[in-house]
Amino acid sequence: MIALDVRVCTVPTDRPESDGTLEWDATTIVVVEARDGGRRGLGYTYGPAAIGALVRDELADVVRERDPLDVPGAWDAMVAAVRNAVPVGLAMYAVAAADVALWDLKARLLDVSLSSLLGRRREAVGIYGSGGFTSYSVDELCEQVSGWVAAGIPAVKMKVGRDAGADPQRVGAAREAIGPEAELMVDANGAWSAGEAVAMAARFAEHGVSWFEEPVSSDDVGGLRQVRSRAPVGMAIAAGEYATEVHAFRRLLGAVDVLQADVTRCGITGMLRADALCAAFDTPLSAHCAPALSAHVMVALEQARHIEYFHDHVRVESLLFDGVAQPDCGVLRPDPSRPGHGLELKHRV
Repeated sequence: MIALDVRVCTVPTDRPESDGTLEWDATTIVVVEARDGGRRGLGYTYGPAAIGALVRDELADVVRERDPLDVPGAWDAMVAAVRNAVPVGLAMYAVAAADVALWDLKARLLDVSLSSLLGRRREAVGIYGSGGFTSYSVDELCEQVSGWVAAGIPAVKMKVGRDAGADPQRVGAAREAIGPEAELMVDANGAWSAGEAVAMAARFAEHGVSWFEEPVSSDDVGGLRQVRSRAPVGMAIAAGEYATEVHAFRRLLGAVDVLQADVTRCGITGMLRADALCAAFDTPLSAHCAPALSAHVMVALEQARHIEYFHDHVRVESLLFDGVAQPDCGVLRPDPSRPGHGLELKHRV
């Protein structure tokens, strides 16, 4: 009999943060544990505490009597259970957290690593440092991005979109700080129209920017196509972090150069489906955030490109979990000797 336990934790940021469209000073993580006998699987997602209520009220009874080894069946049952809550957004964040916990539980019941269960294709996956918030001063921005490069991380991403007049200067400062060899990426979080984004892409290209994430809203698939068709040669257009189900991923293919997927929003089951779509469309797949968890999944995926080593989630996951893989010369290398994904809550309450 499977039981789902939920914990919610809000962790203040180390300083105020913002991107092109949002400001925040804390990160909330919803942790789900799936129990069967004496074994526990752990999953989590980032978002409002209301996700925890969805897990308790809509999903716990659905999975209670299910075979703990039949995770795809549990996924279908959970998605069906949130039909009237509309299976997108927070409802799917809840499904994703439970899905991750169930995959982890299955691996632990079989006493194998999660990557072995999924089929480990590689030993490690590359990462890029991510932060560079628009709330940072230029000095703070340069200190952060240069620190990642000095630590052996070969690519960095910064936020843009809050002040178009200041963005080229900030991007130029970041380029100077990291040197000519490191990859420089920007993320506008959907702040601009397609025309505005095309103009900014040309300005960013002057500083060797090779990745432009969400130049327009991910919902504006036509706008993404327009920016992609007019972006400077060598600049990849990326989006997909808000997709929670296979149809949303499918709509983006052909509109982006790299598809992004967030395991805490689409679950491991969703990541597997996104990877299959990317293989069919010959498109790279990049993991959005949650590096401690993403590493254990991405080593198993055919189209895996890299993992976002996001400043906030690195802090939260290191505070809450044991077994977090540390960067090693620009890659994350999950431990195949640990059952499941190897993560354990540091304290139980």
